[in-house]
Amino acid sequence: MNNELANTIRSKVDIVDIIGERIPLTARGKNFFGICPFHDDSNPSMSVSREKQIYTCFSCHATGNVYTFLMEYEHMDFKEALKYLGNRVGVDTANISIRKKTTKYDKLYAAYSLATKYYQNNLNSLIGKRAKEYLENRKIDEKLIKEFEIGLSLEKKDDLTKLLANKEYDLVTLNRIGLASDSHDVYRDRIMFPLYDINGHVVGFSGRIYKENGQNKYVNTKETEIFKKGENLYHYHIAKEECRIKKSVIILEGFMDVIRLAAIGIRNTIALMGTALTKEQISLIKRLSNNIVLCLDGDDPGQKAMLNIGEVLMEQGIESKVIILPNPEDPDSYVLKNGKDRFINLMESAINFSDYKIKKLRENVDFRSDEEKADYINKVIEETSKIIDPIHREVVMKGLAKEFDIGYNTLEMRMNSYLKNKTQEKKTFIPQKKVVKKDKYRKAIEQIIYFMLNNDWIITQVERERLIFPLEVMRTTCSEIIYYYKKYGMINVADFYTYVQDKENIINFLNNILASDYLETTDKEELFLYFKVVREYSTKCEIKRLTDLMRKEVDPIEQAKIVEKIRKLRLGDN
Repeated sequence: MNNELANTIRSKVDIVDIIGERIPLTARGKNFFGICPFHDDSNPSMSVSREKQIYTCFSCHATGNVYTFLMEYEHMDFKEALKYLGNRVGVDTANISIRKKTTKYDKLYAAYSLATKYYQNNLNSLIGKRAKEYLENRKIDEKLIKEFEIGLSLEKKDDLTKLLANKEYDLVTLNRIGLASDSHDVYRDRIMFPLYDINGHVVGFSGRIYKENGQNKYVNTKETEIFKKGENLYHYHIAKEECRIKKSVIILEGFMDVIRLAAIGIRNTIALMGTALTKEQISLIKRLSNNIVLCLDGDDPGQKAMLNIGEVLMEQGIESKVIILPNPEDPDSYVLKNGKDRFINLMESAINFSDYKIKKLRENVDFRSDEEKADYINKVIEETSKIIDPIHREVVMKGLAKEFDIGYNTLEMRMNSYLKNKTQEKKTFIPQKKVVKKDKYRKAIEQIIYFMLNNDWIITQVERERLIFPLEVMRTTCSEIIYYYKKYGMINVADFYTYVQDKENIINFLNNILASDYLETTDKEELFLYFKVVREYSTKCEIKRLTDLMRKEVDPIEQAKIVEKIRKLRLGDN
């Protein structure tokens, strides 16, 4: 590895920019904070330091520099991260070769890629004329057909199966991954919409009829080893970049909605795969943006789904916004009927999810009934207690007090009871992270190493003192820091991470230190107090070793010698 090249590239990159493009960050003091993508985080627990060019999660202890982040977040290897950042800042990385990654699923991805091309060719041939006309009538033009790789399956029952069999795919495999059923094609005479995984591989299809023939409107790929509905989101691989630019993500119900909004230039969109929102999908969505907009169908099932998804996101500490479509419209039909400008007006009029839910609570309430009115008010207070922004909560509460001529203090008392219950629930159900207890000796050693990473002069002092650390990882880390300093004439935490990026034991040890609340700087007097604690520990360990040795010794003369050594150690005369 060319460490100098890696350091040069890293010095030209701002870690805040790289992480901020992928995770929303908020400035707080001299650092930036965001939701950690490496564990199930609902409160911003990741700190990103522009000064040190490192990130640290104080919950799961994920820590590192810009290379580490890209390797963990984007699943790059080190060379890929190096080339990506080098190209970004204009540093030549042509001499770095990257070996193509292979996975056990490559042949399956290749089968779907071949099927996609086959379907595209069909659509663009004479036999695809009628299907093309259907798409044109649905306002899906050539540009969209190409962008979304739309194709056509033929009426013949085994064309694709034979094609793939000629490419050495056996029927067992084709049946297993959902391209064949027995010896026949799964899809026949349908317009084919590829379904992608989060990395952009085609892993399934949705086949739609375009002739009135009494068949089901859609046939979708069954779940397979490469197609898990609950672990994917349609259009995610494209939306990643668009969401960074727009700083928001729009959640839609179906892939046709995604295609329609792309037709009017809106591409920061994802669609569910026909399942309830899963934990895995929530994690993916949080990687896109914390500014989430829900735009589901205007019919009753769509509105019910909107309520469910909004609730789940709120439980994750995310207050989403809602675009309300008239019943029974969906985004696709609404844009086709009303055009781009009207839809953008709806987007700009999106309301907070909590306001939407309160609005839904009004439906079918008989306000002439005191009982129903009181029940409504209690439900609104309970819903308002879930609002994250305290100012927004107060605005809703004051509006409620004014509308129903009730004393604000009365409503506030009820609100406080809900807030108290919420706090107790959080204490009950949120799992506590495991705290590893450290004695004063370990703390002293880790503090010294942390000093070394932040102060050049301390490295020289530690080497001069010839301290003996009890654990191998401590000794190795200390030696690597000293070697790095001697080689480069300075120490930098972010560059040191690059230097030891292939030494997992050191990386884990550093993560633990950097996620702890240690001091960065010190003076000689305080430093020597830490040295004294380390020596005390070394002496304590040596006394224990000699005591054990003495118990095993049978020769009285040798016993006496060991006793004398122990005495000198206790007096500090060693």
